[in-house]
Amino acid sequence: MGSYLVCLEDWSSEMDEAGDHKARWYEQACGQGLRVKLALDDQDRPLGMIQYVPIELSPALGEDLYMILCIWVHGHEGGVGDVQGRGIGSALLAAAEQDARALGAKGLAAWGMHLPVWMKASWFKKHGYRGVDRIGVRELVWKPFVDEAQPPRWVEEQPVPVGETNKVEVTAFRSGWCPAANLVYERARRVAEELGTEVHFTTIDTSDRATMLRCGRSDEVLVNGRPLQRAAPPSYGTVRRKIARQVRRRRNQA
Repeated sequence: MGSYLVCLEDWSSEMDEAGDHKARWYEQACGQGLRVKLALDDQDRPLGMIQYVPIELSPALGEDLYMILCIWVHGHEGGVGDVQGRGIGSALLAAAEQDARALGAKGLAAWGMHLPVWMKASWFKKHGYRGVDRIGVRELVWKPFVDEAQPPRWVEEQPVPVGETNKVEVTAFRSGWCPAANLVYERARRVAEELGTEVHFTTIDTSDRATMLRCGRSDEVLVNGRPLQRAAPPSYGTVRRKIARQVRRRRNQA
């Protein structure tokens, strides 16, 4: 369980910074239809994982569908090492599809990135998924199981108001399901505390479905209305530099 809660990176001390948000999300999601599958080696060490939920618990809209929140095969030197490129991800995806069909789902949705990082949209498309909606670099893809299945769509993102104050506004949308996103959240929160009264930090709990639908955002940190993260989680030093830069700009404008 511990390995799952940190996306198989229990060997990394960096994940200690992510807090207990994933554990608290897991406790809630278990009773709402969360499904998790792990790929294990002959020593029962986890090599890959996939987690998926009824689409009503995801940042997308749809009916009678499941949504893949994350699929990940270990690709780091630490822990079990790099085991990508061996078909583990394909096997996990096939297992999830079979399970979703058995649960009565009419299709399986996922999100993919148009960046050379993880969760690439192109990878899902190689497995028969097709794109149906897109926001920025995030594409919503799906595979229908039956003819009458209706395609999903993203919840429309809403503008984030920036306060008319002399403070830097850091707005953090947090659902808790993603340790990488939790890492960014905790680093931004820590920086805001250290910079003191010149930064106004707001947490919006998007594990609440109504809140997520109202905002159109799930896990994201914005600084004065702009995303703090573009790809991989920025280091603490990068987060501090970006927020401190906005503090200096506010001072110069005062």
